[in-house]
Amino acid sequence: MPEINFQIQWPDGKTEICYSPSSVVKKYFVPEAEYELAEFVARARTALNLASDRVKAAYGFSCSRALGQLQQIETKASDYQQLTNPKVRFLKFIK
Repeated sequence: MPEINFQIQWPDGKTEICYSPSSVVKKYFVPEAEYELAEFVARARTALNLASDRVKAAYGFSCSRALGQLQQIETKASDYQQLTNPKVRFLKFIK
């Protein structure tokens, strides 16, 4: 299962490197695309849960690192919910 990292930029301009145990995230994000905060979180939730499920199917257990990454994204996103029209830029995939 090909692991992949990806870089995002939060509404305040800070960047973050995120992790997925599966390249399934490529189906949910486009490099250099900008997403509404809620849409970004929803896509990340779907992609990282699917990635974790793939690990479970292959190895018999969920990927705690993918689920932890999702929790980090959800927590960080909550910091920006009060902004007017917050957006997250998906910068790139990192192999």
